[in-house]
Amino acid sequence: MTEARIAKRFAAGPESAAFALDVHLRVEPGITVLFGPSGSGKTLTLECIAGFATPDKGRILVDDRIVFDAEARVNLPPRQRPCGYVFQSNSLFPHKTLRANLEFAAAGLPRIEGARRVGEMLERFQLSEMAGRCPHELSGGQRQRGSIARALLREPRALLLDEPAQGLDAPLREEFYAILREIRDSLHLPILLVTHAIEECFELATHMVVIHNGILIQTGSPLSVYRQPASSEVAALLGDYFLAPAEIASLDPHNKASVIRIFGAEIPGPYFAGHFKGDRIRLCLQPSDLRLSLRGGDRALPGQIPLTLVRVVERPRTVRLHFAEGLAGDMGVAEFAALPQSKFWQAEIAPSAMRALS
Repeated sequence: MTEARIAKRFAAGPESAAFALDVHLRVEPGITVLFGPSGSGKTLTLECIAGFATPDKGRILVDDRIVFDAEARVNLPPRQRPCGYVFQSNSLFPHKTLRANLEFAAAGLPRIEGARRVGEMLERFQLSEMAGRCPHELSGGQRQRGSIARALLREPRALLLDEPAQGLDAPLREEFYAILREIRDSLHLPILLVTHAIEECFELATHMVVIHNGILIQTGSPLSVYRQPASSEVAALLGDYFLAPAEIASLDPHNKASVIRIFGAEIPGPYFAGHFKGDRIRLCLQPSDLRLSLRGGDRALPGQIPLTLVRVVERPRTVRLHFAEGLAGDMGVAEFAALPQSKFWQAEIAPSAMRALS
């Protein structure tokens, strides 16, 4: 297990805002994804664990070994920390062949042992036939495989990956994901993967940590985080949610129901525990939550939300309809094509699909 309590602050400058990182992170064997937008502190967290940056306060353990402790004044240099690190750019030495890059990582090992590990890594990552090539002679996927091989060569106790799939096209990404899954399943190693792509969370992660503005704002399995975002910030970061302002018009605890006032309409809703009549909330909705249909005029049917269509985006199997109210919904291509053109729409939302954020 890798555990990190990290506090690091940067003062404001003439052309930069202040920033504070304050996280407590535990990484068990498997892949933990550190998910968040650019500038949220993801890479800085990795750099502190690896020893490339020094926290102001905190304590970092890798495989239960203390590599940093501010109070005890322990701060091992990167070369003494049992971490493998893969940068955004593969960072292979451009003037060295792939084999020489791996041999550099093996420096300090007994000669025979080092040669054995280099050969094993080249074979494991299917790089033996291009071991004599320099990085500029390799494809993007081959360079990234070489970077991971180099990071694993000294048998680290934690693997740190900083957006390793960035810049790879779809086939190379799939190849890269397969490699990471094989590493996850075979090495039983704590792996911390930085990304801002939600797809990578579902593809790879056993655990997901959401970071924003230097603090952790939600943790859990990727599916639990996606289905139940803890705040409007998390919902916005996940990208496939829309937040609609609403008001609780009435509550019926006995029947576990409510009436929600939204965009001038009143619709049935669930019982929101901990809320009261008159509370203003934000409904957290996905496009799949909206059951769309045309409306005849200015007024929607009872229990439906009136919407005004502003844009249609065609997709391979569906069309996404964007509305002036800030919502969007999906409809089958054939179903949409069969309807007359109109900007007047309405949407029904099942109470079970409603999630309220304060």
